[in-house]
Formats: sequence, structure tokens, C-alpha cells
Amino acid sequence: MRLGRYIAHRLLLIPPTLLAIVALNFAAAQMAPGGPVEHLLATLNGEVQDAAERALGATAAEGTAAEPALRYRGSEGLDPRLVAEIERQFGFDKPPLERFRLMLTRLLAFDLGTSLFLDRPVAALLLERLPVSLSLGLWSTLITYLVAVPLGIALALRRGGRFDAAATAVTVVAHAIPAMVIAVVLLVLFAGGRFWQIFPPGGLVSADWAELSWPARILDWLWHLCLPVAAMVIAGFSSLALMTRNLFLEEIGKTYVLLARAKGLAPRRVLFGHVFRNAMLVVIAGLPGALLGMLLGGGVLIEALFGLQGLGLLGVDATLSRDFPVIFGTLWLATLLGLMLHLASDLLYVAVDPRIGFGARRG
Repeated sequence: MRLGRYIAHRLLLIPPTLLAIVALNFAAAQMAPGGPVEHLLATLNGEVQDAAERALGATAAEGTAAEPALRYRGSEGLDPRLVAEIERQFGFDKPPLERFRLMLTRLLAFDLGTSLFLDRPVAALLLERLPVSLSLGLWSTLITYLVAVPLGIALALRRGGRFDAAATAVTVVAHAIPAMVIAVVLLVLFAGGRFWQIFPPGGLVSADWAELSWPARILDWLWHLCLPVAAMVIAGFSSLALMTRNLFLEEIGKTYVLLARAKGLAPRRVLFGHVFRNAMLVVIAGLPGALLGMLLGGGVLIEALFGLQGLGLLGVDATLSRDFPVIFGTLWLATLLGLMLHLASDLLYVAVDPRIGFGARRG
């Protein structure tokens, strides 16, 4: 019953949280310079804008009264009726509060609208890009934790030895190298750059993927993921391994561990019965953020280098072009995923250490 009440309590917090996040992002988008209308007008104008500016300058030099300031930069020389029509198509003929109300109504109905520049439903774009980001993010996060957590524990247990010194030096060096550099090195070494053509240089599947059998499809998909996942794991495991090492060292030096050892408890029981669950709480707390970062943010450069059309690259392109429906659709999906992942994190808290209880996690 307590578990059900806790989950219901957290689910009830999702709507107001979503509303606050959407409102903040909408306000930030309104204050950002250069909206989608201005972006399109600048694209349409091109050389006409320069010619119009030269003409206006010549008119001003002759002493003729200048025209009133235009609403958009880059709209000089364009028919005002064309500007009004572009405003209407993009929905910018309405006041901001009305636009926010309409957007919120559509989002609540999971109608994410249509991309302003790709002319495709935003939901279709997200569904098309989501498998790419899920493939990259889930595998990267899983392998990172499988490598970093045992390595961090081993470093803590062998503190001061040669293994600790060598492995710590490797993790520090790996932490200092950006993921983009690691990805380029992997491409040069293993994707036909200058050495070996072992892995494909880009894409998620081969061109003839649809013609393969299902076992061959899975192998082909995993083969394409090897290099991008390896780049993200190499760049991301070091900080988690060092954090795990420090957390275990901190717990091992506490009084309750010394008392347990003084009572004659086996070292393995002390480690996994007491130290492990206390030290792993902070590691588990960072799991939702790590996974969400892998899904939507951490892999943007990797997606670009390996030709993977994921959510991160879609969000960056939409931000650069001021494609507001795609921006808010991506943020809507990211917020939902983040809230659900944090709920899963709370449940993992209790699974690791049942003493916490759900009452302690309500705040």
C-alpha cells in the first residue's frame, strides 16, 4: 500500500512539473533573439536585403524621409503581405499568451504539431529518431556502469597498490579526453581511416538491412553501434569509476565498518552487506541523469560524427533554425522521460537499501 501511495503521489506531481518546465521554456524562447519568422525572412531575402539597404541608404542621402522601422530584421525589401502570411502560417499573428495556451492544449492532447521547416509531424520525427537515441543511450549507459562500478570497487579495495595507481592514471587520462576526439581516433583506427576497415564508419544499419534475416539484422545493428558506443563509454566511465572509488573509500573508513570487522564478520559480508548499499545510493541517484544525458545530450557530437540521426541532433538543428514545435516536442519528451526515470531511481533506492522507506523519499 505504501508503494502504491508513493507512486501515485509522484505521478500527481508530473502535471504541475510539466507545466512549469513548458512555461519556462516558452518564456525563454520568446526572449531569445531571432525567431522562426525572422529566420525564414533572412533566408528568403538573401541578396535582396543588401540591395534594399543600399537603396535606403541612397534615399536617406538625398534627404528623403526614412521608412518606419520594420518589425523583423531581414524583412527589408519584402512585401508586407508576405511577412503577414508567414506570421499567420507560423502562428505568430497571435499574442504570446494565446500561443502558449494553444501550444499547451496541443501538448496535453499529445498533439506536438508540425515542424516549421521540415514540414513533417513532430511526433513522427521523434518516433523516427527515438530508436537511434535509445540504442546509443541504453547500451552506453549499461556498459559504462558495468565497467565503471566494478572498477571503482576494485580500486577502493586495492588502494595504494600498483593496480590502483595504474588504473587511476588511465581513468584520469580518459576523463580528460573529449568524446569527439576519442570518436575520431576510433574512426581513423578501425573504420577505414588509415589502418583497419573493421567497423562501418557510420549509420545505424547497412543499406541491405531489410533484406537480411532477423539474427543477421540484430548482428548488423550491434556491429554499427560498436564504435559510437565505445567512444561514449571510454569518455564517460572514468568519472563514474573515480566517484565509486571515493564513495567506497569513504564508507570503508566509517565507524560502523570498523565495528563490524571487530565483531569478526567476514570481509565479504561487510563489503556487500553494509558498505555496498550505502556507497551505491549516490551512484544510483545519478543513473537517471546519466541515461537522460546519453539519450538527449551527451551523444550529439557522436551522432554527428557517425551519421546517426538521433534526438540530440534533431534538437540542435531545431534550435539553430528556431523550429519551435520540434524544440518543445523534444523538451516535452525529455521531461516525461526524466520524471519517469527519477521515479525509477527512487524505486531502485529502496531496492538497494529497504531501510530508507518511501516516507523518507517523499521530500
